Amino acid sequence: GRNSYRFFAPDMQESSARALTVSSGIRHALSHNELRLVYQPQLSLSSGRLVGAEALLRWQHPKLGAISPVEFIPLAELSGAIIPLGEWVICEALRQLAAWKARGLPLVKVAVNLSALQFVQPGLAATLAQWVAESGMPFGMLELELTEAVAMKNPAQATQTIEALSQQGFKLSIDDFGTGYSSLSYLKGFAVYKLKIDQSFVRDLEHDPDDQAIVKAIIQMAHSLGLITIAEGVETETQLNFLKAQGCDEVQGYHYSRPLEAQDFEAFMSARA
Repeated sequence: GRNSYRFFAPDMQESSARALTVSSGIRHALSHNELRLVYQPQLSLSSGRLVGAEALLRWQHPKLGAISPVEFIPLAELSGAIIPLGEWVICEALRQLAAWKARGLPLVKVAVNLSALQFVQPGLAATLAQWVAESGMPFGMLELELTEAVAMKNPAQATQTIEALSQQGFKLSIDDFGTGYSSLSYLKGFAVYKLKIDQSFVRDLEHDPDDQAIVKAIIQMAHSLGLITIAEGVETETQLNFLKAQGCDEVQGYHYSRPLEAQDFEAFMSARA
């Protein structure tokens, strides 16, 4: 019609319908206990001991089954649902830490990711400080991960927010380092203590000289700035040995463990902490 034509395929409609279902179901998931956290161990390369865990969100939809964060997190960001979702993740991580402490288990820090919308919320540092105080946990037990893209979107504002969080006692790290636009002049001014080497650089370490050079450079630069490095996505002994030879401080990945349910992480924690 109207002297034009359009193509249509059934999978387009299916994709749109699923996106709508997933997007509209996120807030429902919060109130109906469909969400849970799993914990991927982070280990010291020098001692082999457990030093932390990254808390990762999982969603079991009653009809669609398990939905990947790769699918629902972007939709939550578009709808604004990422704000209550992020609040739930932080409070649940603190609740789990408090439960482990009450049971006398050896505690390690837990890292949670701050979304772009969370990061620009007014009074973020004070709000997070209140949640931690209410949980009864030391501030150093909760690590906040901030993606490089979020930090560099507005570096001046990011510097102020990061400084406010740091002054409250939070430990901050830059996630996915090297995958976006980096400004070393701002990086040196951020009150962060750790850089996370993205798994896209780790994946082909065994046979890609470019990835080897990038990882080596990130580690050397981080150490020259007094920062800790952690590599994610470590799956093989060869990757591990390369990272160890370059002086990487910490690692996480399937070589040691997949993300674990809370009760399974307890067993891992007792054995490796």
